[in-house]
Amino acid sequence: MITKQNTPTLQNWLRRNFDYPLANSAEYRSGIVHRLDKETSGVLLVAKNKEAFENLQTQFKNRKVAKTYTALVHGEVDPKEGDVKVTVGRLPWNRERFGVLPGGREAVTGYKVRSYFGMRTEDGSQKSENEGRRRKSEVGLQNSDLKLLNQSSNFNPQTSYTLLELFPKTGRTHQIRIHLKHLGYPVVSDEFYAGRKTARSDRKWCPRLFLHAAKITISHPKTKKSVSFASALPRELSNVLASLEKLPQTP
Repeated sequence: MITKQNTPTLQNWLRRNFDYPLANSAEYRSGIVHRLDKETSGVLLVAKNKEAFENLQTQFKNRKVAKTYTALVHGEVDPKEGDVKVTVGRLPWNRERFGVLPGGREAVTGYKVRSYFGMRTEDGSQKSENEGRRRKSEVGLQNSDLKLLNQSSNFNPQTSYTLLELFPKTGRTHQIRIHLKHLGYPVVSDEFYAGRKTARSDRKWCPRLFLHAAKITISHPKTKKSVSFASALPRELSNVLASLEKLPQTP
């Protein structure tokens, strides 16, 4: 399910299409346990009854839920895996936006490189301005020079890209997107954190935010057994990868 502006809400869609105890409950949001960012696709948990809803919310609160996301980002991410541990929150100079913020809420995101890609040129060859000079990710940067770090207008887009697996350990608003922008690798077609100019250019070949909730693992509220739910990459995002040229990886 992809949420878009000016379309019926997810709660309305659930009420129309399914019959379960919490379907019409405003108090329990029709059983929706967590949220996905606008334009993010993938797995979303919905509880059928009050007991399951409260159990799953407790699992999220206690960080017992394992989540895996897939994202395509600008640049060639190096090192190839790591953890980003930087506090985030609402920006004092723009209360409608979130970003890196000292004294903000703890936020931890693990990541792992899956593949590197280059943009194909008109003659079919691959193009990568970053190749051979990958920038180092500033994993675990201190919260300094924040206003500069949170200004998306200064980002200079590259013609190389990285497909990442991401493992958010916390669930802050826009956490993955903020952390990736903080490292200098904003998500492709991200209008908030890559900047409007870059996002407009991205959307000529990537129609929406390239962020997908690929897998989620929980303890079943009733049986207590570990249960995983997975969602394949949607066709529109698979087509984006097919339009790019896969680059070789160094050990």
